[in-house]
Amino acid sequence: MSSRAPARGTGVKLIQSRGNPQLKTLLKLASSSRERRSTGTTLLEGERLIRAYAQSGRVAEMLLAGETAIARGELAAAFDQIPAKTRLVLSDRLSAQISQLSSASGIAAVVRVPEPGPLPAENASRLLLENVQDPGNLGSILRSAAAAGISSVFLSAGSVFAWSPKTVRAGMGAHFSLSIFEEADLGEAVRGFRGRVMAMDVRGEASLHELDLTGPVAWLFGNEGAGLSAAALRIAHDRVRILMPGPAESLNVAAAAAICLFEQVRQRTGAGR
Repeated sequence: MSSRAPARGTGVKLIQSRGNPQLKTLLKLASSSRERRSTGTTLLEGERLIRAYAQSGRVAEMLLAGETAIARGELAAAFDQIPAKTRLVLSDRLSAQISQLSSASGIAAVVRVPEPGPLPAENASRLLLENVQDPGNLGSILRSAAAAGISSVFLSAGSVFAWSPKTVRAGMGAHFSLSIFEEADLGEAVRGFRGRVMAMDVRGEASLHELDLTGPVAWLFGNEGAGLSAAALRIAHDRVRILMPGPAESLNVAAAAAICLFEQVRQRTGAGR
């Protein structure tokens, strides 16, 4: 670690050596899902996402900035203002190694993964996901859920980690307004639920647009390739399909989720009637 003073503030460390213990920890966190799960932390990149985390009332464990970006003042205000327990300035070379983006954003944060809130009310709609594997798909689904007013999401064991950097980027800040229950028993997630459990199935008997969605719904979506398991289908009241007059056999799970959630919004608000 260099003894040269960093560009911002007193007591802020400048790290230039790859052998620095803190940097080794950061590199492991950036590259390892197992490390993120075991430590209960993840890495956020970009000022917008980090500010969204701060605006949710949380404090970052560590705030990181690239040396050049801070020296030019591009991110100086964010680096000084965003609440964090520790602040580090990294050489540009090391900052680029930590970044998951093709072009480093210049600022990142290590944050603790928020605990989910209380279980939803018995009459509250919710989203149940079984073995969704793609981080981008999951992030898009979470973004749609937040926009549609769904506040509780349950992920089965075997689903991708909701707080992987790629998933969080795809969510565009939606994570921080949701209660995300990971490794959930999907059957337990609807125990006592007072609405209908609707499983999306390309061979479903019911058409989405023919159903009454004005009441509470637990939406159930499955794996990108295999769909829903037989066990998951057994907890559903309805097996629902989206009408597709074109030649495609199925929709991307994130697209299907968005269509379903916003059909429910449309019916509840009376839009288009």
